[in-house]
This record gives sequence, structure tokens and C-alpha cells, in this order.
Amino acid sequence: MRMELESLQRESLARLQGAESVADLEQIRVQVLGKKGALTQLLRGLGGVSAEERPVLGELANALKGVFNEVLAARLELLQRRDLDLRLQSERLDVTLPGRLPSVGGVHPITRALREITDIFSSMGFPSATGPEVEDDWHNFGALNIPVDHPAREMHDTFYLPSGPRGEKRLLRTHTSPVQIHVMENRSPPLRIIAPGKVFRCDSDLTHTPMFHQVEGFLVDEGVHFGQLKGILAQFLRLFFERELPVRFRPSFFPFTEPSAEVDMGCLFCGGQGCRVCKGNGWLEVLGCGLIHPAVLSNVGIDREKYSGFAFGMGVERLAMLKYGIHDLRLFFENDVRFLEQHARV
Repeated sequence: MRMELESLQRESLARLQGAESVADLEQIRVQVLGKKGALTQLLRGLGGVSAEERPVLGELANALKGVFNEVLAARLELLQRRDLDLRLQSERLDVTLPGRLPSVGGVHPITRALREITDIFSSMGFPSATGPEVEDDWHNFGALNIPVDHPAREMHDTFYLPSGPRGEKRLLRTHTSPVQIHVMENRSPPLRIIAPGKVFRCDSDLTHTPMFHQVEGFLVDEGVHFGQLKGILAQFLRLFFERELPVRFRPSFFPFTEPSAEVDMGCLFCGGQGCRVCKGNGWLEVLGCGLIHPAVLSNVGIDREKYSGFAFGMGVERLAMLKYGIHDLRLFFENDVRFLEQHARV
């Protein structure tokens, strides 16, 4: 067995020195020291030798194992270092290349449009006010001169909710006009605010979504007249769209204003010559407005003989679509990264 151990030592060390890869070293290790390896098999045969030879052969086997492991570790370190050098050579970085900028987020076009609208009206002296998105029937309809049997309710496809603790009918607000009622109930004229926020209606198509954004604005004071309203809205449209625009006011109907008007501006895309967007007439409808109905003032306890006011409301998505050239309202809410990257600004 001594000769076999000495022969195994010579052969295994020679094989280790000649190994050219880490995989080769692992294969040699298993063949020598594994459960079925050559040295393991020899050690199992120690039980068949004499008691005098057993300690000598055991010591020799342990020495072989120690030397084998030392040579294995040294050769492994050498091969790993060589492999690393080769890898570094093949994967060398060109430090003269321009760096890769990290991707950054941006402001959603609806948020951007809301900020621009509120900034413009803030510069005109209109602070922002907010109100609850879950409203009662009185603030959403009744106080705004829309009684239960009024046909104007058919204009609002409403999300109704379970009744409140006092039995009051509750709903998701269909416009931001209820904020006007809350403000007038709790403050005294003169009043001047805008109310940006989410509103909800049962509708979904290219130009409607169940949730969208509106900005309501109003002013209540002594001597308020329609000419002031026209001047403020015409100036707002010019500032928001950053160009001189023709503006016209068409008679319309809203139950909470009298007289009421729809506001049109010259088409941004054809300059008033007629195109598909403006349906050939050269005008785009952008918002509604009017003088606050005296019944609304009475409903909130304001002296209708002393005070008058005007109100206006606009859809933020509608204005954003026109300004940013977006053809489908639903794109704002689908979270398509391609769309967001195209329109996002920091």
C-alpha cells in the first residue's frame, strides 16, 4: 500500500500542475478525495494491514492529502487570477464613451395643465379652494338651482352612494361647483376663488371618462357684471394657450347661472379656416360661464339685491388635449409609459 500511496501522490500532483481550468481541478479533486476517489479507497483498505504498518500508512496518507490540498489551492488561485485577467481584457470599458444618464420621471400632462391654470388665475387674484368628493344631493344639485325634478339632472350621469347617517342622499360629485356653495355658506362677500379637482360621471368614450378634472371659478361682490367675466376668460385663454386668440360667447343654459354662455375660441389647428378638429366652423368650445343665478345666492344666504357674481367652469382634460395635441382622453389614464414619456416634463 505504501507504493500505491507514493504512486498516487506523484500522479495526482502532476495532474494538478497540468490542469488548465478550474473545472479540471475540480474533476481531479473528486477523483482523488471524493467518496469514490482513489485516496478514499486506499484508506478504506487500512483495516486489512498489520497493526504495526497501520499508523505509518495512515500518517503517509494524511501527508499526501495535505500536500494535495496545498497544491490544489495554489493552482486554483493561479487559474482564477488568470481567468480574471482574461475577463478584464475582454470586457474592458471604454472610459472615453459618454455616460448613461439615469431615467427620470416627469410631471403628468394633467398635473401640468392644472398647475398652469391655477397659476394663471392666482395671478389674477383667484386663490384655490377644495371640497369633498363625496357630496350630498343639496350641495351638488339643490343649492345650485337644480331641484329633484329639474331636467338638467339628466345632463349628469351620477354615481349614487348609500344614504348618509341622517338619511341624506349621497353621491360622487359631478362637478366642482359644490365647492362654490361651501365657500359661500361659510364666508361673506366679497368672494373670489377657483376650485380645481376630480369629478365623476358614468361615461366613457374618446372624449369622456368616469373620472376627470374640472376647474370651477367664481366671484361675488357688488356691481359684478358680464363684461368683467368676458375680460377674465379671454385673458386666461390667451395666457394658457400662449397666443392671441379670437374669443366669442354664445348664449346657452345652465341652471345655476343666468344669463349663461358657452365660450368658444378660434381653432388652434386651422386658424379659423375650418378643419376636422373644429368640424369645419373654425371655433372650439372650451368652457361654460354666466352670472350666478339669484336663486343660488339666496340658497346660501347672500343678499341677492346687494351682491351679484359670475361663475365659470372648464374641463382640464379638454384644455390639455387641445394644448398638447392629444386625440384620446383615455390616454391620460391608461398609464402607457410611451405616452407618459412623450408628454412628461420635469
